[in-house]
Amino acid sequence: MSEPTPGLRGAVDLTSLGATGANATPAAPGGQPPGGAAATETGLLIEGTDATFNQIVSRTVSVPAIAVVWSAQMPQSRELLDTVLAVANELEGRLQVVSIDISANPGLAQALRPPEVPIALGLVQGQPVPLFTGVVSAAEVRSVVDQLLALAVQHGVTGRVETAAVADQGEEELSPLHQEAFDAIERDDLEAAASAYERALAENPKDADAALGLGQVRLMQRTAGVDLNAARSAAAENPDDLDAQLLVADLDVLGGHIEDAFSRLVDLVRRTAGDERTRAKDHLIGLFDVVGPQDERVRRGRTALMSALF
Repeated sequence: MSEPTPGLRGAVDLTSLGATGANATPAAPGGQPPGGAAATETGLLIEGTDATFNQIVSRTVSVPAIAVVWSAQMPQSRELLDTVLAVANELEGRLQVVSIDISANPGLAQALRPPEVPIALGLVQGQPVPLFTGVVSAAEVRSVVDQLLALAVQHGVTGRVETAAVADQGEEELSPLHQEAFDAIERDDLEAAASAYERALAENPKDADAALGLGQVRLMQRTAGVDLNAARSAAAENPDDLDAQLLVADLDVLGGHIEDAFSRLVDLVRRTAGDERTRAKDHLIGLFDVVGPQDERVRRGRTALMSALF
């Protein structure tokens, strides 16, 4: 069994998984997948597929996860998934478990290139942390999970999954406009989703979930179809190109590089003036809304922004 990576340095950038990386769907308000699009199951265990994996990865900016890669062609490889899920059930929602049947998802097979199955990858802030391969005992899994959770805390990832037990205590139905937005996201109609959230905010300007959802949808719209490498190259070659810098900040947030995005825009606020400075500031505040006001990185980012402004 390999030891978990002590930090995120050297982890693979999951935005390299292809075009879907630029179109990943952020988590809906409350940590749930919009309309259930990221999962075929609910609670601690969700299914990762070629179509939904990047969406799931984007959620790990809030809740750490373990992705267990197994194969239906090797039924015994699922034993690791069952063991990890049993451990996660004891953690009160602190860990999301992702099931990936590699035999049914050729895109993930090509992107992840697992040396063998089963294999487990930790996911923190959108980055994979290699954990272990092969079937291991529950005690070994728990030991590694404890280290993964400690790593997550170090990076400010402390959210929880809503478990079935919590949901049974009284799950509130979504308002019609929120449901309309989630349904629109599921069918990839982002303009309709934005419209639903805007109407929800018109009815209740203090609707925090609608504000968060609108910010996430706008982020998805701005990054749809963007070539990640081309965008980064353009920003590196043109450090004073405001649009290029804003786009890379969006991509950083989408890929889980939250602090990189905030730092880029704080620096931009420091070295610009007039309308450009206002745009950089407003864009950064919008990204604060996407990540969420309770996130410690947002609090630090707001402090840095105030310092840059005054």
